[in-house]
Amino acid sequence: MKKIILAAVMMSLVVSSCNGKQKETEKATNKTENKMKTIHLSKSDFLTKVANYETTPNEWKYLGDKPAIVDFYASWCGPCKTIAPILEELAAEYGDQIYIYKVDTEEEQELAAAFGIRSIPTLLFIPMDGEPQMAQGAMPKASFKEAIEKVLLKK
Repeated sequence: MKKIILAAVMMSLVVSSCNGKQKETEKATNKTENKMKTIHLSKSDFLTKVANYETTPNEWKYLGDKPAIVDFYASWCGPCKTIAPILEELAAEYGDQIYIYKVDTEEEQELAAAFGIRSIPTLLFIPMDGEPQMAQGAMPKASFKEAIEKVLLKK
């Protein structure tokens, strides 16, 4: 009988501690929901939000309403994994000033080929005015911030 009571007490502790953890996780999730995040793009999203290179193949025409960064990445790429949290931080930090898009080159091979992506990560910095600029390889957060300030926000 003592074993049954002890087992029941232990089960109630386990269940209540899991529920407490779940509530803490839900609270943390609700706090971060208000922050901007990176936006994953398919080819069709890219054609409507960034540039429709199919209708104007010889002319760059950005379709967005604020500057953007497009990260061409792959899930297996080590340097891509290194910059992913940096890009998430920057998306939250810059909020509604810029978009940070992500294109999975494995899923969107045609899109990656259209931009001549041969090395990942490749980053496309798109200012509101002028031509976009490409950079290859992982960069530290400070370099991203400098590029955002100088190239995208022109500060």
